[in-house]
Amino acid sequence: MNIQLTGWLLACLCYLQIACASSAPGVQLAKVYQAQRPVSHYLVSEKFDGVRAVWNGKQLLTRTGQVIHAPAWFTSELPDMLLDGELWAGYHNFEFVSAVVRRHQASEQDWRQIHYLIFDAPSVAMPFAQRYDLYSQLINQLVQPHVRAVPQYRFTTKAELDEFFEQVLARGGEGVMLHEHQAQHLAGRSSAILKYKPYFDAEAEVLAHLPGKGKYQGMMGAIRVKTPQGIVFKIGSGFTDDQRREPPPIGSQVTYRYQGVTKFGKPRFARFLRVRQPL
Repeated sequence: MNIQLTGWLLACLCYLQIACASSAPGVQLAKVYQAQRPVSHYLVSEKFDGVRAVWNGKQLLTRTGQVIHAPAWFTSELPDMLLDGELWAGYHNFEFVSAVVRRHQASEQDWRQIHYLIFDAPSVAMPFAQRYDLYSQLINQLVQPHVRAVPQYRFTTKAELDEFFEQVLARGGEGVMLHEHQAQHLAGRSSAILKYKPYFDAEAEVLAHLPGKGKYQGMMGAIRVKTPQGIVFKIGSGFTDDQRREPPPIGSQVTYRYQGVTKFGKPRFARFLRVRQPL
């Protein structure tokens, strides 16, 4: 959709200035895509496995409100408006980005490897399709190549969505996101944004280390964990040998991947991904 950027900016400037003077709004969290509505109701984009970052017009914040100490050049030309996106350094580099974000003085070389991929402008009181037109034009005018608007695509059939989905997986991506194009931004878990992935991921607390057998004799064989819903189960795959020698601490939070749940609510084929670091 083509729009007159100047007109929309004039309409939004007062609202944006008020919004940016306060704390960043709660982020919008996705539900799982289950063909809730026809594909034509959504704008579709790749889902990037990065660190969530909100630009509040002055600084970058994590989804929990912690300051991200990015160098001045990284954010110097971002507009004075709320932006939501991912800090991303390529496929399979989540741990690298997470480590950089947690440092107060990360190296210049490290930050040069990171991009800010923007997928929403939360404070703009417009349907998502119009928000996308606005913020993508603003971002495309910047002279900062590390800042990009995540491309959004329109599909009319499930077959077209699945073709795009397979292309994303083939290049190392983890899935796609579907934004209802007429939806306003809504903080919290919302059906206006859906994630479409070949697997799911969640978090659990480590309760115990279970001893290994065979080639894992003398090391950790599995961890017993508990979900926020109180479901207790074991995770025994996805660990490196080093992680088995020094397993995630008791009481720590881990992220795991799974494929659906059993009739008792336990995750199927649970696989360890990472220890969740506080941000």
